[in-house]
Amino acid sequence: MKRAIILLCIATMAFGAALAAYRPSASGEPPLSRYAPAGALLYLEARDFSSLLSAWNSSREKRQWVSSANYQVFSRSRLFFRLGGASDQFAAAAGLPPDMNFLSQVAGSQSALALYDIGNLQFLYITKLASANAMQTALWQSRAKFGTREVAGVTFYLRRDAESEREVAFAVKDGFLLLATREDLMAGTLQLMAGGKDQTIEAEPWFARSVSSASPAGDLRMVLNLEKLVPSPYFRSYWIQQNVTDMKQYSAAVSDLFLSSKEYREERLLVKKSVSATEAASSDANAGAAAVSDLARLVPSDVGVFQLRASPSPESALALLETKLLAPHLGPGVASQFAPQVLLSSGETGNAADLETRIDIPPVQTPTSSSTAESLKSLLHSNPARATLQVQSTELDKDGVFVRIHSAVALVAASDWDGSAVRSALVDFVRPALTASQLGVAWQPKSGFQQLDGLWSCAVAVRGKYLIVSDDPGLVAAILARLNQKSEAKPALFIAGFSHTRERERFASFTSQLDTQSTGPANTFGQSENTPPFFSRNIASFSSALAAISSQKIVVRDAGDKVLQTVTYKWAP
Repeated sequence: MKRAIILLCIATMAFGAALAAYRPSASGEPPLSRYAPAGALLYLEARDFSSLLSAWNSSREKRQWVSSANYQVFSRSRLFFRLGGASDQFAAAAGLPPDMNFLSQVAGSQSALALYDIGNLQFLYITKLASANAMQTALWQSRAKFGTREVAGVTFYLRRDAESEREVAFAVKDGFLLLATREDLMAGTLQLMAGGKDQTIEAEPWFARSVSSASPAGDLRMVLNLEKLVPSPYFRSYWIQQNVTDMKQYSAAVSDLFLSSKEYREERLLVKKSVSATEAASSDANAGAAAVSDLARLVPSDVGVFQLRASPSPESALALLETKLLAPHLGPGVASQFAPQVLLSSGETGNAADLETRIDIPPVQTPTSSSTAESLKSLLHSNPARATLQVQSTELDKDGVFVRIHSAVALVAASDWDGSAVRSALVDFVRPALTASQLGVAWQPKSGFQQLDGLWSCAVAVRGKYLIVSDDPGLVAAILARLNQKSEAKPALFIAGFSHTRERERFASFTSQLDTQSTGPANTFGQSENTPPFFSRNIASFSSALAAISSQKIVVRDAGDKVLQTVTYKWAP
């Protein structure tokens, strides 16, 4: 990765920590935030940056990723070129490129990076590095190209690039190497290290409140000023989760990553801007969180994906049943992320081999009738679910060619379900799509559940307040077999899990059948023919790079004025 960028410190520390095999070292040192001047938008600190970087550089995950289709696409992205431009500007100001060799030289043990401006990538970097090692770096060896300044009796080196107006400053003091992209940041840091009384980020309310509410720092800690970050156009453009509206309710966040040989665990804390009295005292929310804990015991051990959600509205419960089981083919299409393509041809329309498509009548539309869903909607309103469980799993067909997806939905309510009313409502919903008479919509008793007698497999089980619906009898049986188990999960708003080991190869097989290239110069996603298919090569190659991760799980809890999230990555033995 010769074209490493200024923000490679962030990318390597975060991404490398999430992928590479790493043995954490204990550190009782006070945080370096005491030396960071106020005004930062993001603060990142590692207990041992040098070990993290070394592990990442020697890891299988890095070798696989940099040769993957996923990296090829990233290397042609707008973000990559913008960061590459910033790298060039840094090189012009510093007189040497910020490549991986440079980063390895300036990576010490305890290290911190404070980001002050996203658009201009202005940062302060502090790392614990022996003076003898610091003086062996290319940065120190090139100090003759820099001008000198003095603050608090310490000389630091400063260089400016006239064209880009970028600054690079560095200093060595008391076993620390300091690097900054603004003169005032370097001067402020040296003043603080000399015992100055200038304000640090530790004194800022967003930082102090979030850090004081968080658990002890992990091997890698990130603190974010969301009130300043979220409104930024750069954040809105490049925040991968694309949930800016949801993030507006939080003022700050802390994320701690704890590393071991068997699992990586991320503890997140999101500080709310305000908490209403009704929200703080909601008994429904508490009942929903307890119901999630109850439903968690029903998750079969061999499923691919599961998701538990507290206090769903009747409308969202109906939508879950409809989209996952009763009418999965209906619903609006996913909005395209690409501009439409203009294909120039010699004027031919259609294909001589296509003799089945009618061009004189509009495509048949089969919207769900509101009357057919009325009984099911009424049932869900009269006995609202306190929590929902969604389970999905894949299997190869007998010939080993096609991958089939099976789903199950479980609802737990405050009161017992009426089994006959449930089965009647489901038949009313699906009958128009299946038959004009009663064929295929009669219930047949099975071992512990009932199943429709037609070609479409729909199985239903009612056990008191538990309702289970699935398109696979095996999933229903697996869920029912766990009803007598004791739940070990704590109350939560949301729990989800993904078995990467189980689904990785099946995902690639399934998507390879979907990502077929069209005969024109663009594929089905509107990209050029040189772009690899999104699912079967881009995402699948990233999945292959992470093959050593066996599973991932996330748990979300509400703690009044803050939200707690725990994300656990299990490594394959």
